[in-house]
Amino acid sequence: MSEETAKDTHAAARHERFGALPGRIRFEDMTTEAEVDPGGTGAAAYDPENSWKFYSCVALDLGL
Repeated sequence: MSEETAKDTHAAARHERFGALPGRIRFEDMTTEAEVDPGGTGAAAYDPENSWKFYSCVALDLGL
């Protein structure tokens, strides 16, 4: 068996096992547009009761 035939055989076996790579994804398909609240009210308002969920400080976590 020649080297070229062996490469073709191995390539065919890889293609049969793994198939083809997925197609490219366009940039437009990866981004979305969403309406925002220009006044900063509503969901973006500060809520002191739930602020601990989004704040992380190692010194505070260790009690320093």
